[in-house]
Amino acid sequence: MAEVTPSGSGGPIQLTGPAVDGGMEIRGGIGGIAFQFEELMGGAEKLDAAAGELAAVEVEVRHIWEDLCPYQDAARPTGTAALIGVGEAQWSVQAVRAELQGISSQVRDCKRDYETAEAWAGFSRGIGGGLTSPETLGRQAVDLGLGPVPNREVTELAVGPIAIAALLAVSPERFWVALAADLAAGRHIAAAVPLLAGVSGRSNRILQPRSVTLEKKETLPIEFDGSPAALLERARIIDERGEGYIEVVEVDNGGQKAYVVVIPGTQAGREIGGVNPFDEAGIVEGLGHNSAEVNAAVLRALQAAGAEKGAPVVAVGYSQGGIHAMNLAADDLFLNEYDMKYVLTAGSPVGGIVPDADVTALHLEHRQDWVPGTDGTPNPDARNRVTVTLNSPVTTPEGGEFGIGPGHNLNNYQGAARLVAASDDPSLMASTAVLAGVLGAGGTATATRFALSRSKPPETAMAPGAVPTPMAQAPPQPPQPSAQPSSPQPVRRDSPGPSPQPTQR
Repeated sequence: MAEVTPSGSGGPIQLTGPAVDGGMEIRGGIGGIAFQFEELMGGAEKLDAAAGELAAVEVEVRHIWEDLCPYQDAARPTGTAALIGVGEAQWSVQAVRAELQGISSQVRDCKRDYETAEAWAGFSRGIGGGLTSPETLGRQAVDLGLGPVPNREVTELAVGPIAIAALLAVSPERFWVALAADLAAGRHIAAAVPLLAGVSGRSNRILQPRSVTLEKKETLPIEFDGSPAALLERARIIDERGEGYIEVVEVDNGGQKAYVVVIPGTQAGREIGGVNPFDEAGIVEGLGHNSAEVNAAVLRALQAAGAEKGAPVVAVGYSQGGIHAMNLAADDLFLNEYDMKYVLTAGSPVGGIVPDADVTALHLEHRQDWVPGTDGTPNPDARNRVTVTLNSPVTTPEGGEFGIGPGHNLNNYQGAARLVAASDDPSLMASTAVLAGVLGAGGTATATRFALSRSKPPETAMAPGAVPTPMAQAPPQPPQPSAQPSSPQPVRRDSPGPSPQPTQR
C-alpha cells in the first residue's frame, strides 16, 4: 500500500511500527498502527466522497457532450473540436474518480488484511506459536543472564496454551464461548485467562469474591506535582502505610477539583484469602471477577473524601493495583458516578481489560518483568492506550533481595515514568498532556487514606442428606494401678458395676 498514492501527491503513504525512544519501545496512542489506520480510513472516506462528487461532474459533462452532438457537423472550431474537448474532459474526470476509488478500496483491503494477520498472529500466540522462534529464545537467553526468571514475552506466550488446556479440562463449554468471544473481539484465546480465573474462583471458597469494608483513617496535606513519577511515588507511600490501604488525593486544578485513586501492588506474606483484599487472592478477584468488590469500596472512598458526582478521576496502580485501576475504567457503575479520565499502570497484566473509549491509559512494562505477561495477552494497540516497554537491562543491587525479579522493581518504573515525561514522542506527549489537563501543574493537595478489609469466607455448607463423618475414637485404655494398694470396696447386689473410686488429689 505504500506505493498507492494519488498522482502528483508528493510521496507514498507510510505506516510505522512501534516507536523507539532511547531504551523505551512505545506502542499505541496517536503514533500507533491502529490510529494510523483510523486516519487512513478517514482519508478513504473523504476519497469516496470526492469520487462521488466527481461522478456527478462526470454525468454533467456527459450531458453537455450529448447536447453538443447535433453540432458535430458544424464548423470545426464550434462543432467537432468542442465535442472532442468536452469528451476528453469527461475522460479526465472519470480517470481521477477511478483512481480515488481504487486508492480507497486498497486502503480498506490493507486494513482488513492487517486485522486478519493480527487475528491469526494472536491465535498463534495463544496456542504457543513464537515460543520457539530464534528471536524470542535469544532475548530470553540474554535476560536469563540477568536473573533466573522468564521475561514478559515468554511468560505471555506460555500462559496462553496453559490457559487453553486448563479451560478445556475444567469447562469445555466455557472454552468455546471464550473462543467465539475472542474471535469476535479480534483478540486471541489467551484472553480466556480471566474466565479460567473465574472458574477456579467459584470452585474454591477462599478465592470467591467477598464484600470489602472501608474505614477512613487520616487526612493530611501533601505536595503533589501530578506527574507520572509522582503518581507512582504515591503508590509506594500507600503500600508502606500498611496492608489493605488505598489513598484518595484531592487536587485543585484552577478551581476545579480532581481526584487521584492510588492502589498498591500485591501484599503477600500472610494468609491467602484473608482480610487483606490486596493479597494473592486479590489477583484472582481482579482478573476473574473484574474487581467488583474493590471497585465498590473505591467508590465509597471517593464519596467519603468529598468527591462530587461527575468529578474527574485519575487512577494509578502498581502490579495488582493496576488491575483494579483498569477495572475501574471499565466498570459502568463507577463510570456512571465519576468521570474517569486517566489510568496509569506499572508492571500490571491488563491486556484483557477494555476501558471506556474516553479513558486514556498509560501502561509501563519492563522486558525482564514477567508479571505483565501473566494474563497471556499483550496490551492492544489502541488510540487511547499507550504501552511503554523498557528494554534497558536491570539487575538486583548488590546486597538486595531478588524477589520476583529486578524487572518488577517499582524504582525502575519510577525512572521510566520520568523518561516518559521528558520524551518528545507524539504518543507520549499526547498521553501526558491529558494527565496534565486533569491534574494541572500541581502544588498542595489533600490525601485521605482508607483501610480496606475483606469479609471472612463463607462456611462450607453440608450437602442435603449428607451424613457427618464420625471422628475417629481412641481405643479404650486399661485402668492404671494406683500408686498404693487400696482395700477392696464392697459391691451392692443391685449395682451394675463397681462403685466409683474416690478422687485422688
